[in-house]
Amino acid sequence: MYSVINHHCDNSHHQQVHPRLTVHVVQHLYPGGIESLVLEILRHSDQANKALVISLEGKKSSATSAWTKLSEFNRQLIFLNKPSGADLNTIRKLSRIFKRLQPDVVHTHHIGPLLYAGSASRLAKVKCLIHTEHDCWHLDNPKHARLQRLALAVFKPRLVADADFVGRQLNNKFAYDDISVIKNGIDCQRFKPASQALARRRLGLPLNGTIIGCAGRLEHVKGQDILLKALTILPEHVSLAVAGQGSQLKALQELSVELGMEQRVFWLGLIDDMPRFYQSLDLFCLPSRHEGFPLSTLEAQACDVISVATDVGAVKETLCPESGICVEPSNANALASALLHALAEGKRHSPRRFVLEHNDLEKMIQTYQNLAMEVR
Repeated sequence: MYSVINHHCDNSHHQQVHPRLTVHVVQHLYPGGIESLVLEILRHSDQANKALVISLEGKKSSATSAWTKLSEFNRQLIFLNKPSGADLNTIRKLSRIFKRLQPDVVHTHHIGPLLYAGSASRLAKVKCLIHTEHDCWHLDNPKHARLQRLALAVFKPRLVADADFVGRQLNNKFAYDDISVIKNGIDCQRFKPASQALARRRLGLPLNGTIIGCAGRLEHVKGQDILLKALTILPEHVSLAVAGQGSQLKALQELSVELGMEQRVFWLGLIDDMPRFYQSLDLFCLPSRHEGFPLSTLEAQACDVISVATDVGAVKETLCPESGICVEPSNANALASALLHALAEGKRHSPRRFVLEHNDLEKMIQTYQNLAMEVR
């Protein structure tokens, strides 16, 4: 069985005398949802609750040059530059780091970090191991499922699902009695409404006309090609702003030319000031073919921008039920109809209120802290 942990739970009975240190372990630090979430947790760490991130893969210099946002967290990042494939030396490195830092909590994200940091945590006698599953699609791979089942049996982490959808999947796949649901949160003080005109000027977008935005890695799984096809059905005054980078950039740009949409699409690349991006929009769209529990829809709605998304993974859980619209994936006609409907309806309900109530980052962090301090 699994339980849903209330973001509003009170922690006043816990007295923190000494600073607590949580070490997050991720596979890599490329631009992405999990990575952005962990960086936001770092941003909100303080003297009472400190946080670091260890990336199994990569080097700090190359990662920072590829993602300049990392530079502001320079002193909170450790890179192990793990070679490809299984590597026992990485476990030894992690164990030495844990013994030196003596963290109160090691928090792993995804299966690779669980295997490596779970082993190292045992060797270093770390008090608390938390593992968050951000999606379950990889567990359809029998090898991954076997490894995860073994890791859960040996390391016995506090297992967390970031969505009800993921919690149900974990409950179905594993006979594990310690599964909780803690939904991802975003910084609602950073992601907030502001001047659309100012945001458009800063980004070099046209001040007039309707702009639909899309943010994410430019990869097939994110479905930007479907959104480009949907754009051909929308009125000519509607344009598209695309934030992100990836291997499909050239192919997507060529598709926009083939569709005759090149004058209506703005390729903005990787944007560090994402609140400004959302503030420039009339509507946000997430056309993914597969997703876990995305942050982009939450970020857009926190900026009071209505969102239209495909009904994959736990996407529906991120949408305001009064203003958001979910459509089937890989269907340009259905997506275009939903976008037209959202534009015609306008903002009758504020999606920001939904995010403030259900997905505030500070409440999420507090809930994880509560979980770490529970006596098992």
